[in-house]
Amino acid sequence: MAEDKASPDYPASWYAASVPATPPRPPLRGRSSADVAVLGAGYTGLTAALALAEKGYQVTVLEAERIGWGASGRNGGQAIVGYGCDQDMIERLLGNADARLLFDFSRDGMTLLKQRIARHGIDCDWRDGYASVPIHARQERTLRADLERMAQRYDYPLQWWDRTRLRQVLASDRYRGAVFDAASGHLHPLAYAQGLACAAAAAGVTLHEHSPVTRLERGTRPVLHTAQGHVEADFVVLAGNAWLQGIAPELETRMMPVGTYIGATQPLGEARARALIGNDMAVADSNWALDYFRLSRDHRLLFGGQANYSALPPPGLRASMTRRMRRVFPQLADVTLDYVWGGYIDITRNRAPHWGRLTPNVYFAQGFSGHGVASTGLAGEVIAAAIAGQAQRLDVFERIAHRRFPGGAALRRPLLVAAMSWYKLRDLLW
Repeated sequence: MAEDKASPDYPASWYAASVPATPPRPPLRGRSSADVAVLGAGYTGLTAALALAEKGYQVTVLEAERIGWGASGRNGGQAIVGYGCDQDMIERLLGNADARLLFDFSRDGMTLLKQRIARHGIDCDWRDGYASVPIHARQERTLRADLERMAQRYDYPLQWWDRTRLRQVLASDRYRGAVFDAASGHLHPLAYAQGLACAAAAAGVTLHEHSPVTRLERGTRPVLHTAQGHVEADFVVLAGNAWLQGIAPELETRMMPVGTYIGATQPLGEARARALIGNDMAVADSNWALDYFRLSRDHRLLFGGQANYSALPPPGLRASMTRRMRRVFPQLADVTLDYVWGGYIDITRNRAPHWGRLTPNVYFAQGFSGHGVASTGLAGEVIAAAIAGQAQRLDVFERIAHRRFPGGAALRRPLLVAAMSWYKLRDLLW
């Protein structure tokens, strides 16, 4: 195994092992003030900070650990147009007109992601192409209907590949075909987060690591408190997502942290890796408890899935992930996983994005529901625009109704585990 090569500042992963070590930024000490104070140095917080600094705001970001330490530095790396829920769910929540607006915003978010990478020279291994692949006939019917609907109602071009066409670029017999999205793609998550931080610092943002926020003091000038200091600001942005932990209880009741996991094989060599995924696209199946996979720049297979709603790591995770990988690619029977890692994502009950204001000067974004690589950056841009007085896009997101998870603090997770067991059973039966 190679996990001891990872930086001790980050959870062990291929991501942490494959980027240069960066010097830590100093923790916050003493009193400070800013135009905007941001909690969390993941994609949302860093993008909001960068956008605001470019508008002339003085911004301070407080990160409890290191840049991209949470989901932003550990996720599957798949950047996909849309949100964590299907578009038909957004139609039910908002109606067709607002649903179209939100989808167009998500397309803008993908464009902004690519522009950000190019403009700031972020070396994060961006690759174009994403395929959603059905295992069962029911899933194929659903995907093909969605493809037609996206073309007719949203003017969004997707391609249907039958089994023969898919087999030309994906060396697996498990899938019935694919919906291919040329606009989506994949990247190196931690390298992207670190690149955003460098861009933000160059724009004048003050970044403090190892500065966990212990309390939000609301008021005409809200304050973020840490153990060693505080930042007073005109505006606060809460971008802690699954790691918010007591700062804003009314947000936490509408969000559930869920564990998700990914592994990286040993280097396969370029020829063997390209034989698996010939066009270097990202792939995800259509199961509720899905598998997703892609290639790394050093010709590993990155294979993820195994979502866990119980807050405990699944037993025998490495063996389970290896079995799932070999079920997709039996030709990897001799291949092991050099790295296995995981972390928390935040889901809402309806899997729709939960972005808005707690008070007129405290903004938040959460509920990316496993679909955040592109939409987190959109959230940062939308919140930055609202702080600068252009709140039209945020107003649309705020019209989405979000209910609390049932059961209270004691029972909400067991109830969710029971519900997810039904969806996993459905994956097996249909």
